[in-house]
Amino acid sequence: MVCFTEEQEYLVNSSWETFKKNIPQLSIYFYTLILEKVPDAKDMFSFLKNIDGIPHNNSTLEAHAELIFEMTRDSAVQLRAKGKVDVADDVTLEYLGSVHVQKGVIDLHFMVFKEAMLKTIKKAVEDKWSEELDCAWGKAYDELAAAIKKAMGWL
Repeated sequence: MVCFTEEQEYLVNSSWETFKKNIPQLSIYFYTLILEKVPDAKDMFSFLKNIDGIPHNNSTLEAHAELIFEMTRDSAVQLRAKGKVDVADDVTLEYLGSVHVQKGVIDLHFMVFKEAMLKTIKKAVEDKWSEELDCAWGKAYDELAAAIKKAMGWL
């Protein structure tokens, strides 16, 4: 059982709303950060394969970035309500685990994604960035990543 405070949930939810207002630009920034650290990760995404750079005005790229951030935001809500992460809707943890295994995801990828996510949220909220906000998003992401890793058979 993970303790996630009301304040942490509020911080994640409010910054999520700010992020959503500029998904096209922020999704490009997010994937640029990832590929700067792990250029080979490009081949893991159908919307980046066989393309030079990060495509602009790409609805698939934007939707994927939104999904990652939304799942992390949902994790914050679940942590506050239940003390654990359950992936809901059409996507199951088993499915996420199998896709991550199939794509060859390694622990480094999870670390790079977390770093890129935090930098993207920082860019989105600008002067509202704080240590507490960093911690809240980081904790929500870590719990989601742990749930996916468990579904991958790592934990």
